Amino acid sequence: MKTLYVSDLDGTLLRSDEKTSEFTNEVINRLTAEGMIFSYATARSSITAKKVTKGLDAKIPIIVYNGAFILDNDTRAIMLSNFFGEEILGMIDALIAADIFPIVYSYIDGAEKFSFVPGLVNDGTKKFLDSRKGDVRTNIAETPEDLKRGDIFYVTCIDTPEKLLPFYEAYKDIHHCVYQRDIYTDEQWLEIMPREASKANAIRQLKEYLKCDRVVAFGDGRNDIDMFELADEAYAVENADPQLKALATGIIPSNDEDGVARWLEKNYK
Repeated sequence: MKTLYVSDLDGTLLRSDEKTSEFTNEVINRLTAEGMIFSYATARSSITAKKVTKGLDAKIPIIVYNGAFILDNDTRAIMLSNFFGEEILGMIDALIAADIFPIVYSYIDGAEKFSFVPGLVNDGTKKFLDSRKGDVRTNIAETPEDLKRGDIFYVTCIDTPEKLLPFYEAYKDIHHCVYQRDIYTDEQWLEIMPREASKANAIRQLKEYLKCDRVVAFGDGRNDIDMFELADEAYAVENADPQLKALATGIIPSNDEDGVARWLEKNYK
């Protein structure tokens, strides 16, 4: 019986310093070399995920942008993709009309980019963008209309709950939306993706692609709920949200104690 093991990154596989530890890297590299089928699922892009998992060089599929893409960890080749249709253009207009200026992720002329209008972003968005200075995906939009360029697959809004919550309520049954506070900055985020783009759907597709029989998942946040509901076994780290813990098969040591790697080392095979 083939099992697919899938872990969230931030708050789960990553320690609080936003890195995988040497211990976690060693365990996963070794076990995958022995035949373990492992993947991680994250809201991060492949570029930032690669930075925080430096040393984790196992040849595995990875799920990024909350399921918008499945990539090969080694070659970065796209194995699966989900893009918005024309409906995203009206949604961007509605956000801008409400004085919300998002970061829009898209493929423009075949290259992955994130677009924003520098003079219109708020302080929370600016802080996030400052943390991405030098990123090759940066695309400066001169006007809000320029945010609509390319094939769009992800929209990030960082603003007040008062402004973002109505859009979450309006779009949550139409698109895949994640509404939560960032665990590092405590800023309120609303992330909007195509309906087909979710951790659970990407895991389901990956399970089928790899011909696995079971899924064992690890997570810490509410955006891991759909992944837990799909999994045959689901383990929450000690630092996880209480709502996720309530759905878990069991509780494992925290992210800062390498809970996922320790569970894998003990239980794989």
